[in-house]
Amino acid sequence: MKNKLGVLGTICVLALSSSFVNAQDDDEDDRREKIEFGAKAGVNISNVWDDRDEQFQADAKLGFAGGVFVGIPIGKFVGIQPEILLSQKGFKGSGELLGTSYSFTRTTLFLDVPLQLQLKPAKFLTFLVGPQFSYLINKKDKYTFGSNSTEQQEDFDNEDVRKNIFGFVAGFDVIYEQFIFSGRAALDFQTNRGDGTSTTPRYKNQWLQFTVGFKL
Repeated sequence: MKNKLGVLGTICVLALSSSFVNAQDDDEDDRREKIEFGAKAGVNISNVWDDRDEQFQADAKLGFAGGVFVGIPIGKFVGIQPEILLSQKGFKGSGELLGTSYSFTRTTLFLDVPLQLQLKPAKFLTFLVGPQFSYLINKKDKYTFGSNSTEQQEDFDNEDVRKNIFGFVAGFDVIYEQFIFSGRAALDFQTNRGDGTSTTPRYKNQWLQFTVGFKL
């Protein structure tokens, strides 16, 4: 009986030790209370909209998105995640004029700086929401009429274009070891025009963003 109890006791000790080691491993894998840096890259699916319902329609276009981020924990389940991203946005349009098809593509490059609140219900999942500041770096328009195509780099000095735009972003991060798979939905609060005198159609940017990142 003593031998049996000794064997049973040894098994229990080994089982408890294994549980403790596994718990320690789980704690080590749970990085929600650690400051983390990383980089990410992916695509934007962008379009524009007009809150005053003008006769202006556009189609979505693809663009590059990429940059760096830092996760700053406030606790295990809450944190702050600022990012600095280069983000291509814009839109496409097409139609027919005098029996000839035409297309128009606008590509804008922004420096986006979102300041997001992290909600971390699990070590593999983070929800994010917050304001975003965007600075317009440049804008390129491409016109195609029939077989003719031209590109124009916009001169901001001759047009009332808003360079500093505030917006809103929300999304999620799925974490697998050092990798992060991210999705965001965002829109601008302000239009592209400053005081409304620009001949450019008034609109606000809206976009979906999908990126893959790596924690350093």
